[in-house]
Formats: sequence, C-alpha cells, structure tokens
Amino acid sequence: MSDLEFEQKRTLSRVEAADQLEAVAAALRRGGQAELDIGPGRLTVRIPDELDTELEVELEDGEIDLEIEMSWRTPQASRAADED
Repeated sequence: MSDLEFEQKRTLSRVEAADQLEAVAAALRRGGQAELDIGPGRLTVRIPDELDTELEVELEDGEIDLEIEMSWRTPQASRAADED
C-alpha cells in the first residue's frame, strides 16, 4: 500500500499538455521544494539532485501511450537504507 498516491486524468489541448510538462520541467530544474499545480490545489514535493527515470511508448489497438515516470527515495527512506 502506498503512503500517498495521487492520480489525475484529464483531456488537455496540446498546448495545455505542453504547459503542464514545462511546469514539471521547471520544478525539476529548480530542485528542492517544488510546487506542482494539480487542478484545484497544489502538491509540494522535495526533488533531489538525482532520480530514476523511465520512458515508455506503447502502440496498441491504434492508440499511442506515452509514459514518463520519475522516482526517488524520500529522505527518511534514504536514511533508513544507509543505516542497513
């Protein structure tokens, strides 16, 4: 079970999708505490200097699925892993 999970599905124009990706890219460049707009609110996350990434493109039944995934350990999980 996840400690926290947020999922948002919306239909956006190409320009709106680009704006959303640019906001995420800007947060990644800044690092530290990043605020991401998530519809009616904001999500604040700490982004470290290094993260794991995955890019997946899938074509199935005439539909293209593009997934960009980024993951990193929380500071508490990193400390616990270092102690082991």
